[in-house]
Amino acid sequence: MKVIIFGMGNFGSSLAIQMAEMGHEIIAIDYDMQKVEQVKDKVTHTICLDSTNMNALKSLPLNDTDIAVIAIGENEGASIMTTANLKTLNVKRIISRSISSTQETVLEAMGVTEIVQPEQDAAERLAKKLNLKLAVESFDLDQDYSIVELNLPPGLAGKSLAELDLRKMFGINIVTIIRKKEKKNLLGVNRIQYMSEGVVGPSTKLVEDDLLVVFGSNDNIMKFCNSKE
Repeated sequence: MKVIIFGMGNFGSSLAIQMAEMGHEIIAIDYDMQKVEQVKDKVTHTICLDSTNMNALKSLPLNDTDIAVIAIGENEGASIMTTANLKTLNVKRIISRSISSTQETVLEAMGVTEIVQPEQDAAERLAKKLNLKLAVESFDLDQDYSIVELNLPPGLAGKSLAELDLRKMFGINIVTIIRKKEKKNLLGVNRIQYMSEGVVGPSTKLVEDDLLVVFGSNDNIMKFCNSKE
C-alpha cells in the first residue's frame, strides 16, 4: 500500500516506521524539519510541509495514495484543517486521529468515518488487561465481544479441550493455543518462542504455560477468569 501519514509525533512516527517495516510505501510528513529528520532513514519518503496549506497539499501524490492518516496530536486545529483539506481534495480513504470528544464530533460532522483515539484505546486495553487477571492481550470486536489471550489457569494442564468444554460451561470458544517451543535462530542457538498451534480440536491437550486465545462475550470471558482465581 501507499500511505501518507501527517504528523511525526510519537504516534505518527511509530505508525510510519512499523508500516514501512511491513513493506508499505510510506510518505511521512510534518511541518517540523527536526521530526522529519528523525524518521527519514526508516520510511520510504519524508517531506517537510504545512498540511494546513491547500496549495502545499496539492503537490502530494494524493490520487495515487491508498490511505491518508492524520496523526497530528498536539494541534487540534491543524489536525482538523488538514482533514478538511483532504476531504476537499477527495482523498479516497482518510483516517483521522482524535484527542478529544469535541474533535471527534467535528470530524464526524465532516463525514470522517474512520477515527482513532490511540491514547483512549491504549487506556481501555490496559484497563481490561488489569481487570481480567489472566489476560495477556485483548482485541475488541465491538462493545460486547472480544478475542482475548489468556494465561493458562492453574490446574488445567494435561486436560483436553473436550474435557474443559468451555463453550458449554462459559459460552466461550478457544480460537487457538499459543505454546512455548524451542527453535534455532540463524546462529544455530536454541531459543524459546511462543508459536500458534493453529486450528485445535477436542482431543488437543493443554500444556503448562500455554496461552489460550478465546472468543466470547466480555461478560462470559470475565466469568471464566473469575472462576479460575
